[in-house]
Amino acid sequence: MRRIVVVGASAAGLAAAETLRREGYDGTLTLIGDEPHLPYDRPPLSKQFLTGRWEAGQLALRTTADLGALGLDLRLGVAAKELDPATRSVRLADGSAVSYDGLVIATGVRPRRLPGKDAHVLRTLDDALSLRDRLGPGRRLVVVGAGFLGAEAAATAAGLGTDVTLLEPAPVPLAHVVGAEVGRVLSRAHRERGVELRTGVTVSEVTGTGVLLADGETVEGDEVLVAVGSRPNTEWLAGSGLALGDGVACDAYCEAAAGIYAAGDVARWYNPLFATSMRIEHRTNAAEQGMAAARNLLRPTERKPFAPVPYFWSDQYDMKIQAYGYLRGHDEVAVVQGDLAELRFVAAYRTGDRLTGVLAMGVRPKDLRAWRQALATSTAWHTVAAQETRTPPTVGSATAQPTR
Repeated sequence: MRRIVVVGASAAGLAAAETLRREGYDGTLTLIGDEPHLPYDRPPLSKQFLTGRWEAGQLALRTTADLGALGLDLRLGVAAKELDPATRSVRLADGSAVSYDGLVIATGVRPRRLPGKDAHVLRTLDDALSLRDRLGPGRRLVVVGAGFLGAEAAATAAGLGTDVTLLEPAPVPLAHVVGAEVGRVLSRAHRERGVELRTGVTVSEVTGTGVLLADGETVEGDEVLVAVGSRPNTEWLAGSGLALGDGVACDAYCEAAAGIYAAGDVARWYNPLFATSMRIEHRTNAAEQGMAAARNLLRPTERKPFAPVPYFWSDQYDMKIQAYGYLRGHDEVAVVQGDLAELRFVAAYRTGDRLTGVLAMGVRPKDLRAWRQALATSTAWHTVAAQETRTPPTVGSATAQPTR
């Protein structure tokens, strides 16, 4: 291949570009990003950067010298506007076009917004810069959405002395992902630290002085942060012939069409380990999938399915939450180690007849390795349930391969 184009210059796109060079690709490698900044890390935006402990330079994923060594045709500050697989070209917002022999789509997601006045969102460096100077003692922040991003931002703002109101439409935040019991534990942590958490409320619009609820009540705040989920950046692919919906549809190899692969938050691919299609918006997955897509694109006769055990983490106050596997759509959750009340526990998640996820709080990362291995080997749920010592199941003693 004479030219490979990677659209998206964040974690997934950068990982793809680096992997291509590491695996020996010496042709033209174009990396396109709609932001003007060099590739940077997003998870610290709601934590270290929002507190002011980090500055923008500390977010950089690579140094200028590292990027220079890759020999990239780097196009930053210009968005991709159209893909034409027939001519194998990508048209950019500046009117130029870039041809390709191979393509990796890593355009990520953008925040959902609410009707009414403009409000803060938290996805980019510029978003975080806009918000962080407006937090602190005497300031009131309304956060709409108590998912992981909203919860992290609320915790950070409260730690800076901001008066925080956290609004969530569900009765228990994150219950659809982590289960009601764990969701209630996270809720209690916010309330104990002075955050006004209100559940079962729906925001209809953002006003100039806060937000308007569906029942007509106004919740006032100096600033409003909307954290109600995201949308995959796929509009530029309309008319391309690619299957689009909740992301770019891919097979187990991350291939969307001949010579076209997708990675990161924008990619919905079939994970054979869990026998389901999934789209993961987490930093670790973005990097791993970028590497996998690049390898499969470069060596199509040696392709390997991308079948990871997904991992994510969240820092809120002094709590570190870690999770492995695929928790969504679970049928059962059981605390298998520790105690929820002490904020030191491991919860296991069942889907069908197998262990499909674990979530831990107050547990060292190395203590979760056995659980990760149990997920990687498709351990049967009855093996987990039978553990009287409440330790990770013995890997290999009883497994059930996915049948769904």
